[in-house]
Order: sequence, then structure tokens, then C-alpha cells
Amino acid sequence: MNRPRTIAVKPIITLIAIAALIVACVSAPVCAMASGQAAAAAADTIVAGDAGTRHATPVDDTDQSAGDSGQSAAPIAGPVPNVIITNFTYGDGSVPAGGKFDLGFSFQNKGSVAVQNMVISVDGGDGLTIAGGTNTFYVPQLAAGATQSQTVPMQALIDAKSGAQAVVVSFRYEYVDAGQRSSNSVDEKISVPVSQPDRFQINDPVIPDDAQNGQESTITLAYVNKGKGDISNVEATMDGKGFDTVSKTQYLGNVASGGSGTIAYAFTPTDSGDLDAKITVTYEDSDGQQKTKEFPVKLTVAEPTPAMDDTAADVQDEQPGTPVWLLPTVAAVAIVAIVVIVVLVKRHRKKKRSAMDEQWDDWQDDQDGGDKPEAQGHASDTPAADDTDRQAPTEVIAPQPGERS
Repeated sequence: MNRPRTIAVKPIITLIAIAALIVACVSAPVCAMASGQAAAAAADTIVAGDAGTRHATPVDDTDQSAGDSGQSAAPIAGPVPNVIITNFTYGDGSVPAGGKFDLGFSFQNKGSVAVQNMVISVDGGDGLTIAGGTNTFYVPQLAAGATQSQTVPMQALIDAKSGAQAVVVSFRYEYVDAGQRSSNSVDEKISVPVSQPDRFQINDPVIPDDAQNGQESTITLAYVNKGKGDISNVEATMDGKGFDTVSKTQYLGNVASGGSGTIAYAFTPTDSGDLDAKITVTYEDSDGQQKTKEFPVKLTVAEPTPAMDDTAADVQDEQPGTPVWLLPTVAAVAIVAIVVIVVLVKRHRKKKRSAMDEQWDDWQDDQDGGDKPEAQGHASDTPAADDTDRQAPTEVIAPQPGERS
């Protein structure tokens, strides 16, 4: 008995499906590449317009959607250009107060595009000023990466404080990037050291006139700060041999502008003869620089005074001093004595005058008594000697012939 033949249909269908899948996978990249080449050719097409001829910017397919495949992306602007100062000079060391100097500086455009219409201004603050001219300068254009220099005449003010003085340099400019015009400003700060002159004055030491061995003496030095800056860390030291002192080093601290004072050293000589010493004064000026001033000290030390004996000291103690009230008392007694003497002399003269007056009166009475008896006819026959002396004889002159009697 013969069996009918069976045809295997399922394996054949499976093989056909696998072959179709392989063909589809291979043909997909080829189609995508062809589509990309067509899009690139369309992008390179020249477009004519009223403003001229331009090329469209190619756009990546990954950044476009299905509906925007025919449009290009906007240009991206670069970073803002910065202008900085790369170098500056003002001279050697520090600028003295009141002194003039040239401030030179170089500036560079650190951006990727050129800057235009640049205006530069310089501000010296409170301690510096422009010494003639202007503090504003104009630069029409500065290319990307380019460098330019500028010099400004300046002067430090006479009352400027010591130390670094700030100078501000301002840059204002415009630039064009991605078809747009923008503006920017940059402030750069530099510093210029200014110093006040050192006018810290210290006078020569004042030494004692009579220094003695074993007795304490004092040396003084007067000082004054005539400068406009402060003096700091003032310290004085006395060095030498032949004397003792409580502290050889003295710290005086800071001395403000216009301040003054005195450095005093109390010392005791230990040897007689010549004494050589040195006083050193150190301080820092307004710039912080340490300064030193030295003053030699030379003086002659006398021998010590010999001590007095105890006996002489006791005798001196026993002798009382002159009381304070004695002098006024003696003066008062002398005045009273003078007054008494004057009064007694006056009284004596008065009594003497009275006695002389009485004698005169008696004499007059005697004269009057002698004349009265003669007038009454009781006169004596013999005239008295006194009457003879007192009465001059009367001379009778006879008339001459021819004259009338």
C-alpha cells in the first residue's frame, strides 16, 4: 500500500522571513546616507537677496526637527573682551611728598574681538594729583591681543600720608560681536608708595655740671617730630663704663606728628675722672625704615666729698640757728630807740632854750634897775664904769664966722 508524500511548508516560510530581514537591515544605512547627501546639496545652494549674496549656515540634522529642516541656527557671541594693565612704572624707590613723577602703564586687549572708542581716565585719590595736563585719554581702536602704553605726569601732595597710594585707571569702550554692538568698562587699580621726609629731631645731651663719684646725676635729651608722618618704636640705650643705672634701655613708643618729649637717664658714677659713654636712639620713620642716631657723652667725675667728723656735726647741731622772729624784733627795737632819742634831744634843746631866756630876762631886769635911781635924783656922784664905757662924750662944735648959729 502506497503512502502519500508530505511537503514541509513551515521551514520554507521561516527561511524567507530571515532573508527579508537581512535585506532590510542592509538597505537602511544606504538610504540614510543618500538622504544626508541630498540635504547637504540643498544647504550649499546660493540664495540671492536684496542685500547681496550670502551662504546659508549648514545645520546638523540632529539639532533640527522634522518641520524645521530648511532653517539655519543663529550665530553664538564670544566672551566679553577685557582690557587689563600689564605693566606700570613710577620711578625708583618711593615718591617723596611734594615730588613729581611720571606714571607710565601698558594695557592689553585680552578679548577675541577688537574694542573701539576707548576712553581712559586716571584718578590719584587723596594723595596724588595730575601735574599738568588732563587725566582723560582717547584710544580709537585696540585690536584683539594688542598692547598700548600711556604716560601721565603726576605729583604727590605735600600732606600725603606715607605708604602706598592707590591710583585707579578706568577703561570704557565698545565692541562688535556676532553682529551686535555692546559696551563694557573695566577699573584697574595700581599703587604708588609715597614717603614723608624724616624730620625727627633729637637735641644734644645736657650733661650735669658737677658730677661726683657715688652721687646720682641725670642726662637729658629733648626730641620733637617736625615731620607730617608718625614715628614709631622709639628706643634709647646708654652704653659705657664707669657708671651704674637702673635701666640702660628705655622704650618710648610712638611719637605722633608734632609730638615732643625728653629722654632722661639717671646714672651714678662709680669712678672718678673722665667718663665716656654713648646714647643710641633707634626708631622707624613713616615708611617703616629703621633709623639710628648716636650721641657721645663726655664728662668729668669729681672725687666724693669727705664726710664730716661726728664731733663737728654735734657742735653744729648744738649751735642754734637764727630764729626767724629775731630780725623783725631787732628792727622794731631800733625804731623805738631812734624815736626815744629824737624826743629826748628835742626836750633837751627846749630846756636849754628856756634857761637862756631866763638869763636874758634877768640881765634886762638888772639894766632897768640901774637907770631908775638916776632919773629920781639918787644917782651916785661917781659914774659907773659901765656907764662911762657905754656913754660916748658929746662934742660941741663952735660956729664958724659967716655962719648963723
